[in-house]
Amino acid sequence: MAEAEKKDGSTEVAPVVMSESLREELELMTTTDRAAVIMLLLGEQQAADIIRYLSPREVQALGACMVSVADLSQECVNVVLDDFVSTIKKQTSLGLGTADYVENVFKRALGADKAATILGRIMPGSSSKGLEILRWMDARSIAEMIQGEHAQVIAIIISVLEYDVAADVLNFLKPEQRPEVIQRVALLDTVQPSAMDELEQIMKQQFSSSSSAKSSNFGGVKTAAKIMNFTKVELEGKIMEGVSKIDEELALRIQDNMFTFDNLSGLDNRSIQTLMRNIDQEQLMIAFKGADEMVKDKFMANMSQRARAMFLDEMEAKGPLRITDVESAQKQIMRIARKLSDKGEIVLAGRGDDFV
Repeated sequence: MAEAEKKDGSTEVAPVVMSESLREELELMTTTDRAAVIMLLLGEQQAADIIRYLSPREVQALGACMVSVADLSQECVNVVLDDFVSTIKKQTSLGLGTADYVENVFKRALGADKAATILGRIMPGSSSKGLEILRWMDARSIAEMIQGEHAQVIAIIISVLEYDVAADVLNFLKPEQRPEVIQRVALLDTVQPSAMDELEQIMKQQFSSSSSAKSSNFGGVKTAAKIMNFTKVELEGKIMEGVSKIDEELALRIQDNMFTFDNLSGLDNRSIQTLMRNIDQEQLMIAFKGADEMVKDKFMANMSQRARAMFLDEMEAKGPLRITDVESAQKQIMRIARKLSDKGEIVLAGRGDDFV
């Protein structure tokens, strides 16, 4: 990499002239791919030290990418490294140790019990040891451990899991349990100490760990919706039908917060291209009639110039369409997207993350 010396003796990296192939290679990379490259450039000990601070979901995603980026070109690796160094130079050390500092200040000012209540609200990572261990267990083991507990306790436990793990836990629960559990997840807000006491007893029996009781925020409609986003398509319909029988209005609120057609704008280019190969162009034209501009642009960017022009001409020729037809087309495409995601062929951004 060419470096130029400044008057003050420091150096700056000359801008890289990218070839078209390099530009395409970089566009296909996700932020996790970039993180994987940096991890591979570090020594084994340094990489291991970093991984210790990641969540189970992050470890799995990063590990998969560390394997998949092995075939990147040297030019691509150089650009990723340059971007990383440039970003690091703009950072300060202000955030280092912030969590420990805040926790210590709150404990000194409020005492351990009151501080625990506040920290439980503002620092999700300050959960009990029992709940933390749950994050590293597989879904089947968690389901076997909690299936005999009250639905409220089950709801609290799956609310603190990663959304995809929570969805798998639902799959291992008895069919008659699932609707009530999701209903209770959606209605959760502040969990009172009595419920936390019961939860801690379960954790104590399994892991011989305990902690002081404290009020905590869990669950809610958005959490229930995100869990349902990760539930298999076939299972989702049965669960939501059961929730509707218990509380129809709540079921509608959950569905309103689930992954929608407009959220497809968050897909990476590879996933968009895979989805387009599995849906009918006519169906996509109808779905576009009521879609956000961002999702339209995302699909259009993955068409050739000629294909894009033909697509737009045919779509305009359709004229006005009934809203019900548009919504039906969008739902059909989403079902296909969900099935592709279930098979691991595409990554639905938003299944487990906040929608943007």
